[in-house]
Amino acid sequence: MVEWVIVLSLIVFGLALIVAEIIFVPGTTLVGVVGFAFLILGVGLSFRYFGGTIGWITVGATAISSGIILYYSFSANVWGKFSLKTSSHSKVNEGELDQLSVGAEGQTTSTLRPVGKAEINDKTYEVKTSGEYVETGKRIRVIKILLNQIFVEQIN
Repeated sequence: MVEWVIVLSLIVFGLALIVAEIIFVPGTTLVGVVGFAFLILGVGLSFRYFGGTIGWITVGATAISSGIILYYSFSANVWGKFSLKTSSHSKVNEGELDQLSVGAEGQTTSTLRPVGKAEINDKTYEVKTSGEYVETGKRIRVIKILLNQIFVEQIN
């Protein structure tokens, strides 16, 4: 009885890891390889514990159940409740740049390395330097506005 529990546990855990690899962590291959190793170990132990006939039946049952589980996982939208239904289409500083112009001055509220936050015209924006490091609390000036990016330089 214990042998059956071991064999079935290894096969079920192996199938679960393979499904997890395909659905949840694609591209890592480690989870899938470990799952496949558990499948092989479970089938191999069935040959060792129960002999050739039961071993080949286990191979067939494992192959058929793997196919059914993978087919069902992809076709029946089982994973729909786990998937993200909405997406964010907004961008940083979108629609807030209308009151801002080149030459406007402000003060950094975080360190710019080269991206950080600054207060300009009593509003906080995400700003970017041309690569310079600017400490918190330093005066800055807007030098360029490109799409939704605000480029600034430190005022000496």
